[in-house]
Amino acid sequence: MTDPTDPKLLASRRGFLTGAAGLGGAALLGAPNALAGDPQNLPPNIPDWTRTLGDGVAVRAYGKPSKHEANVIRRDVQWLTASRESSVSFTPLHDLDGIITPNGLCFERHHSGIAEINPDDHRLIIHGLVDKPLMLSMEDLKRFPRVNRIHFLECAANSGMEWRGAQLNGCQFTHGMVHCVEYTGVPLRLLLQEAGLKTNAKWLMAEGADSSAMNRSLPLQKALDDCLVAYRMNGEMLRPEQGYPVRLVVPGWEGNIWVKWLRRIEVGDEPWYTREETSKYTDLLSDGRARKFTFVMDAKSVITAPTPQAPLKHKGFAVISGLAWSGRGKIKRVDISLDGGRNWREAKIDGLVLDRALTRFYFELDWNGEDLLLQSRAMDDTGYVQPTKADLRKFRGTNSIYHNNGIQTWHVLPSGEVENVEVS
Repeated sequence: MTDPTDPKLLASRRGFLTGAAGLGGAALLGAPNALAGDPQNLPPNIPDWTRTLGDGVAVRAYGKPSKHEANVIRRDVQWLTASRESSVSFTPLHDLDGIITPNGLCFERHHSGIAEINPDDHRLIIHGLVDKPLMLSMEDLKRFPRVNRIHFLECAANSGMEWRGAQLNGCQFTHGMVHCVEYTGVPLRLLLQEAGLKTNAKWLMAEGADSSAMNRSLPLQKALDDCLVAYRMNGEMLRPEQGYPVRLVVPGWEGNIWVKWLRRIEVGDEPWYTREETSKYTDLLSDGRARKFTFVMDAKSVITAPTPQAPLKHKGFAVISGLAWSGRGKIKRVDISLDGGRNWREAKIDGLVLDRALTRFYFELDWNGEDLLLQSRAMDDTGYVQPTKADLRKFRGTNSIYHNNGIQTWHVLPSGEVENVEVS
């Protein structure tokens, strides 16, 4: 771990703080950046916004970010998928901090576009190997006991373009198919108990109300353990792109099982082997075989800043920031390498450390403008250690596009710009 009493780091911190606090800070921080903006709004002048009244409360009935943060948005890569309706957008991880993703920035993945559903007309049906089939309205669901849980959701294809080598130049595009929010909903086991399970029940099939009727098989054991039928995220009702009015939450497991716009749960005695678990969401190996039902998202981490979309702008004291997560439990430790994996130092984990949730880490350094090969490596409380891409490829090959949790490398150039690279 970085020693907080290290003389070099202390000196770097003192130099930064002294420069930032005084009028001499422009020279220390770099005159072009320190003096950016309209000089008429800089001290000792009185800025424009201090001279006029602002909007009243009724003008902004639903809050929005500042117009100066308009670049912090989800982005897509149009050539990744065949159509706009069956596509994905990416969370801007490089522009966020903490562990909770704002609702408007959670990545999207759709198979037939966003279903716009009137909650008054929506029903959740539970049938199959049950004693009492149910048809539940949204008001019925809200009458059940509810819980709040914070979990990450990661698409199985997150980082999938990196299997064959460094492809997309940006943390948002390589790792942005993940987000973390607080879900409010009903434990799925309560609904299944209400329906009554037959003795031969072993699997569920969850189906969405979108035009693709997206569906996946789910083991009954997982459903009874920790799954939720959720209707709120971060306090407010689900966004349409996140499955409004109700979705399945399957903590720690690949995102395609978290069926959105949930309309039907069928209870059976074996998996259904649907399109989305045969032709897709299987891990193709180098010999042509495919691993099936690789539900769990293994421990993973990524440095979010500095990255290609968030370069270093100043020499001296700098904070490396990143995220780690595991579908098997809590993050126990994160290590940082500045030299492509030859040497490792422990990062500082800060904030909440929750079961199957994003975890924030930081690492402080005094950057003198030298080349860096930044990597992070996560370990969870089961002892699982995030592997290198080379280790993954020894077993998996490069044919798959799913479950790539290999260590990511960012090359920091002397200019502060950052590139997506691989090291051998």
